[in-house]
This record gives sequence, structure tokens and C-alpha cells, in this order.
Amino acid sequence: MPLVNVKLIEGVFDAEQKQRIVRDLTEAMVEIEGENMRPVTWVIVEEVTSGEWGIGGNPLSTADVKALAAGVPAG
Repeated sequence: MPLVNVKLIEGVFDAEQKQRIVRDLTEAMVEIEGENMRPVTWVIVEEVTSGEWGIGGNPLSTADVKALAAGVPAG
């Protein structure tokens, strides 16, 4: 029984986007494992508090992720 765990920084994705993540990842897994596995395919979306996620020793905030999504280089 597959479990897909997605961690996101809080406040970046809205409820509709998170629902799409669940649907699309479920579809991707079912495409690989077969339709009979749909009822036991779990997708969990967890939000991590802004600033409590670090990359390369640097904390990453909601604002940082939104800037990256807008095309502003990190740094």
C-alpha cells in the first residue's frame, strides 16, 4: 500500500492546489501500480511552519518560496 508524503512550507499553496496535488499524485501512482491499488493509495500533504525548513543551512520562509515561484533567484 503506497504512501506519498508531501511536505510544503505553509502558506504557499491554497486548498485547491493541495487537493490537486492529492489527485494528481494518486493518478500517477495508480498509473504505475494499477487501478486495483487506488483504494489503498494514500497521499498526505503536510505543511511545515515558515522558517522551520532549511536548505544548505539556511532557513526558508513562505516569502522565499513565493519569490522563487515568481522567478526571483534565491540568495
